[in-house]
Amino acid sequence: METPGLVVHGEAASFSTALRSLLNNPQYSDVCFVVGQERQEVFAHRCLLACRCNFFQRLLGPKLGPGMPSPVVLSSVPADAFLAVLEFLYANSVRLHRHSVAVTFGLGPLQERCIAFIETHTQEALRTRGFLELSAPALLPLLRSDKLCVDEAELVLAARSWARVGAAVLERPVAEVAAPVVRELRLALLAPAELSALEEQNQREPLIPVEQIVEAWKCHALRRGDAARGTPCRRRRGTLPREHHCFLDLPFK
Repeated sequence: METPGLVVHGEAASFSTALRSLLNNPQYSDVCFVVGQERQEVFAHRCLLACRCNFFQRLLGPKLGPGMPSPVVLSSVPADAFLAVLEFLYANSVRLHRHSVAVTFGLGPLQERCIAFIETHTQEALRTRGFLELSAPALLPLLRSDKLCVDEAELVLAARSWARVGAAVLERPVAEVAAPVVRELRLALLAPAELSALEEQNQREPLIPVEQIVEAWKCHALRRGDAARGTPCRRRRGTLPREHHCFLDLPFK
């Protein structure tokens, strides 16, 4: 039986530093991205992106051919978020900031870290342009989280702002833009006065399906978290206490 050879490991830190030096470096690059509304040029290396991420493998496949292809335009992606993704792909680590947690291109580990960052810095993140530019699929896991450090009333306002921006960009009604995500708002956590105010605003500017508001009212009327099946009543980490919360069956864990 052949004896296994000796495995020699180099220093991980120096390897990561060397790869990070290639980030957005036009030297030896073979692909250029034009990113964000500012149309910032970002230089990268096709082989590295393709082997690290299925999204880029599909985007930068053989159809582009050899040589330097035409710039790949990603106008809807914030430049700082895109650079954060590339840094993670190149160096396998990235320091996240509140402006750079908007785009993950399906990278599971990076998405998990981004969500964890937002859970800790929720109120700051909700005020950024990056939050308003999130896609519906990117927003969904955030609204499903129990660990957001924000009260539900503030989260409803943030969701409305997000939907307004999307409606203006897509030229679609606010309610239509919000439909894929709005079910994740936990309206039963709101006090009766807050729910009444939300209902009045919803009549002026539809955002939330009427039946979803009705379900929240059922929770108040019957004083049970399971009064309306499918109504999320679990408190989040940042949920402010209200008198009726003692009747909900699903406290924050």
